[in-house]
Amino acid sequence: MDNPRDTEAAGPFEARYLAFLETITQLRPRLHRYCSRMTGSVMDGEDVVQDALFEAYRKLDQYDDSRPLAPWLFRIAHNRCIDFLRRRGVRVEAETTAMGPDYVMPANASVLGVGRAVEQLVMSLPPKERACVLLKDVFDYTLEEIAELVSSTVGGVKAALNRGRSKLMASPDPVKSQREVSPELSRLLHLYVDRFNKRDWEGLRELIRADALLRVADRFTGRIDQSPYFGNYERQRVPWRLTVAVVDGELAVVVLRQHRDEWKPDSVTRLEVIDKHIARIADYAHCPWVLPAASSVVMADRS
Repeated sequence: MDNPRDTEAAGPFEARYLAFLETITQLRPRLHRYCSRMTGSVMDGEDVVQDALFEAYRKLDQYDDSRPLAPWLFRIAHNRCIDFLRRRGVRVEAETTAMGPDYVMPANASVLGVGRAVEQLVMSLPPKERACVLLKDVFDYTLEEIAELVSSTVGGVKAALNRGRSKLMASPDPVKSQREVSPELSRLLHLYVDRFNKRDWEGLRELIRADALLRVADRFTGRIDQSPYFGNYERQRVPWRLTVAVVDGELAVVVLRQHRDEWKPDSVTRLEVIDKHIARIADYAHCPWVLPAASSVVMADRS
């Protein structure tokens, strides 16, 4: 995912922005959960959250502090999700859904069970219905609050809820998506993991473009040759190792950490490849809510 902050700033995040992130610590996992279910990926979801929070930070002087903070942030994140989905190629679907009838359909759909079961099913819905079902049945927002968040009316939200719930009840099995895996990406990920585990930093650099971008979520954005990225891993005291895994249908790198005699998944990293070299690394080690929110994590090495 293209990230505007990659070009707007470089280096460690400024202290004021980190302080802003600290003030919304309790809200972050909920924002990520929503964005992940809207985008269908915990990594895309965190990218959207990061961009939304940076936008919110820049607009803090426009925020009416007499109103709750959470709905304001959710609206920014929701708009970012819609932008993301349109860029990914569902613009026609999103606009068609938005032009749906602004009244309550005569369906008598019951309220579905809440929680992760609903979250896994909603990916089959168009964006507006997906958002309304998530915000009502998972996050328990009122119809009025949802209407404001998705720029609709209460009648439009009711209609979207009825359509979405009816579709979910008629098709209860979640659609499991698997992104097409590039052989070159798979080859490079396995090489990257092997050399990382051997602490072969020079060998790793051979796999990475000289101008490759690094984003360590909540910590750093810029060129990897301007960061202490590999050294930071080498200095960690808790034993770790990397493995290739499929996370929400996407090939990625998972960091395992040793807890007593057991290796447990701890965080995820996404690599992007251009012209047979790694062009971008996105590391979510400082966002502990990302990997547990994944619908599925299948590790290539289970030892």
